[in-house]
Amino acid sequence: MKKSKRIKKSNSWKIKQHRDQFFKKSKTLGYRSRSSFKLIELNKKFKFIKKDTNLLDLGSSPGGWTQVASQIISSGKIMSIDIKKMEPIKKVKFLKADILLDQTKDAVLKYFDTKLDVIISDMAADTTGNKSLDSIRTNLLCAEVLHFSKKTLKPTGVLISKIFMGEDFIEVKNVAKSLFQKVNFFKPESSRKESKETYLHCEILKTL
Repeated sequence: MKKSKRIKKSNSWKIKQHRDQFFKKSKTLGYRSRSSFKLIELNKKFKFIKKDTNLLDLGSSPGGWTQVASQIISSGKIMSIDIKKMEPIKKVKFLKADILLDQTKDAVLKYFDTKLDVIISDMAADTTGNKSLDSIRTNLLCAEVLHFSKKTLKPTGVLISKIFMGEDFIEVKNVAKSLFQKVNFFKPESSRKESKETYLHCEILKTL
């Protein structure tokens, strides 16, 4: 009975994907995932990726966001990190690791050897089936990225991070506002309407 429900759910997801205009477009244009369009929309609105940007992509697999960034950045450096495997992208340093570990953070600082211009994060916690819990776990990741960005971004740096509208949304928003002068929220058109996700855009670190 349970197996039948799983198959039905899986088939429903596949049908929805094939009807999805951004899924179809990603296949046509050769992007690794439909999420590529989220970063394209975010960059079109906030204009934070330039040809000389030093950029860190967190939760990068399968590489949709890295792929978009690599098409713009020509003289800057890109590092992508995920606990999952990611197929290589030209001129991108990929690290299969957990950004929450100190040794991973040290590896980031060593690779760039300078403060970063941009950190982008599409990280989300593995789903448990409990939407409230999943939201909290993903927002905790967002908070971790916020604190990490304080140490690694240039004073004029930019952070883009996924965040879910949930119980702890205000708490994470307050963390962002305590660290950055400018804090905005933006839900791309390519983000599914039923999804609680939105994206945090933070710019210019506050000096303490």
